[in-house]
Amino acid sequence: MTRRDTPPPRTGGGETEVLRGFLDYLRNSIAAKVDGAPEPQVRTAGVPSGTNLLGLLNHLTFVERATFLGDKVTNWPSTFRAAPADSVADVVTRYRETVERANEVLDRNTDPGSVRWALVHMIEETGRHAGHADILRELIDGATGR
Repeated sequence: MTRRDTPPPRTGGGETEVLRGFLDYLRNSIAAKVDGAPEPQVRTAGVPSGTNLLGLLNHLTFVERATFLGDKVTNWPSTFRAAPADSVADVVTRYRETVERANEVLDRNTDPGSVRWALVHMIEETGRHAGHADILRELIDGATGR
């Protein structure tokens, strides 16, 4: 399998630009990792904990919504499972739309200090699950790279 890899962003400017550049890089990486993954493997647990590729992206959609859009989540473990009726395209589209809405909120913010923790948290959360997704996708069909 050919490795398609994209290097980390080379951002300039201020703190917020750097943080958002890395967050968007990770967001794009995990969405691309899930996009086009085959059924039913995309929702099949790849490890004993039950973690699956589609569930990871579904979870990150909830984390983005809670962090940037103010949504309340009362059952975090349930976010790691996509609904049976949701296709891969549905989950990827919902994630990308949520990211777009989150970026609109961030675009309106002029105080880096007020979003610093949220941006760093989302970089950590997205990076962690993107690493999980790398392994799960490779186990599914051998696809590697960001």
